[in-house]
Amino acid sequence: MNILKLENNDDRKIGKILKMQAAVIPDEIFLMAKERTYTFRETNSMANRYAAGFSGLGLETGDRVVIFMESCLEFVFAAFAVNKIGAIWIPVNTDYKGQWLKGAFVDSRADILLTDAKLLPRVMALGDSLPFGQIVVHGDFDITKRKASMVSLHEFEGLNDVEPDESSLFYGDTTSILWTSGTTGTPKGVMQSHNVWIVGAQSVVEMMGVRKGDIVYNCVPLYNSAAWVTNIYQALVAGIPCAIDPYFSVSDFWNRCRYYNATMIFTLGSMHMFLWKMPEKQDDADNPVRVAMMIPMPEKIREPFCKRFNITDGIHQGYGQSEVMGMLSRKDDGSRSWKPNALGIPAKDIELIILDEDDREVKPGEVGEFGVRPLAPYVVFNGYFNNPKATLESFRNLWYHTGDLGMKDEQGDYFFVDRKADYIRYKGRNISSFSVEAVVSSHPLVKEVAAHGVISSDLDSESELKITVVLQPDSEITHQDLAKHINDNAPYFIVPRYIEFTDELPYTPSGKVQKYKLRQRGITAETWDRDAAGFKVVR
Repeated sequence: MNILKLENNDDRKIGKILKMQAAVIPDEIFLMAKERTYTFRETNSMANRYAAGFSGLGLETGDRVVIFMESCLEFVFAAFAVNKIGAIWIPVNTDYKGQWLKGAFVDSRADILLTDAKLLPRVMALGDSLPFGQIVVHGDFDITKRKASMVSLHEFEGLNDVEPDESSLFYGDTTSILWTSGTTGTPKGVMQSHNVWIVGAQSVVEMMGVRKGDIVYNCVPLYNSAAWVTNIYQALVAGIPCAIDPYFSVSDFWNRCRYYNATMIFTLGSMHMFLWKMPEKQDDADNPVRVAMMIPMPEKIREPFCKRFNITDGIHQGYGQSEVMGMLSRKDDGSRSWKPNALGIPAKDIELIILDEDDREVKPGEVGEFGVRPLAPYVVFNGYFNNPKATLESFRNLWYHTGDLGMKDEQGDYFFVDRKADYIRYKGRNISSFSVEAVVSSHPLVKEVAAHGVISSDLDSESELKITVVLQPDSEITHQDLAKHINDNAPYFIVPRYIEFTDELPYTPSGKVQKYKLRQRGITAETWDRDAAGFKVVR
């Protein structure tokens, strides 16, 4: 273990940190994947060899490389290598195909693609209009179908491992571009600097209380920023091992932790809920994990989860996004008693405020949009790639507008309320789509639901509430019965004006509902209207 303070800004560069750890703790393990292990020295050497390979293809400072790969050690080597050159890596979701994939490729404006051999057919199916001059392939592929532009990644491993000259690189330079999921519109490329990653990783090191013998376990896909800031880069700045699996397995998760002897884990979204809902086993508590970060963790199961799986040092939480990592952090180690669902304290290098629609601070207890102002250089993202309009809109009036709605109470505690675009305002009342969906989902015949607003016929600045519902297979329920269920289990104003049953909801390849498409769809011939049907809401 070697936790770096990195007080000199010139040291706050990803490739240089790897070089520093390789010099101080060269023989300590850094990366693991199944039976494969790499020390810090071996990882640095491999990154240098990859850098030589990319440089040989003409990659220079400021250039871009698209990485379309499943999570693996070679992905990590490549990311380090690209940054050592001063270039930028752009991960693309491996669930993408067809026009989704082509759009991400074209919008990345990169000359080099790095991809897995088994994903190559999906790439080739897009035709000859792709922008890449070179395609680097990881794994075995049919040499007879090899195009002149194709290079085997394996060839990089035999190159010289001379350190690239990083003296001209700057800690605020963009290292990577991560595409947002596009749930509220066209995906945007979030440009991350060296320093954003490092600030976030150092925050995680502090929160998790890294100690000698710790091992981080990562099963979050490497196209997700959380995998890097909470796992790989945390391990990098702390000088501890990080184990990487290609995917999350509900049934095998704890066995994988035992295999690696992992003491620190990170789960996102519904991952920990899947773990919680698994049938209890006698050996649930027999695992090496001592501390976890699980976002978001429902308050009512946090302590039972710790007890069941013997997580002795707590489950920590936080709130952030790709644009501002680690915006708020909540350390649940017993040293402080938090209010239910409180988000924690703001990061030290940002100013956090709750804004109204005119960018004025709201009063305590009122709902508004989270606004962020950096208090130090390069602690938030560098803007949206090739999208100055979106960048200017998000940074208006000297505040970065997160698109998330929250509330700050009289005691100064922060709470998440909803995505701004998913918040429905009608007759002066703000309705959380999350709250509506929770009530609708409690009906046993409901499989999926998305709550969203449609423009009110009375006032175009407000919205009527609509729910789009997917029922369980071979199930039937009337609109009236579902509305009554909602009325029986929630405040009257939660009962939607409109209900529409559908076979499926529109999802992004990463599994998020595209509510903007539902808003655009609006009212259709299949939409049930509560008022037109004469349904009477009981207050």
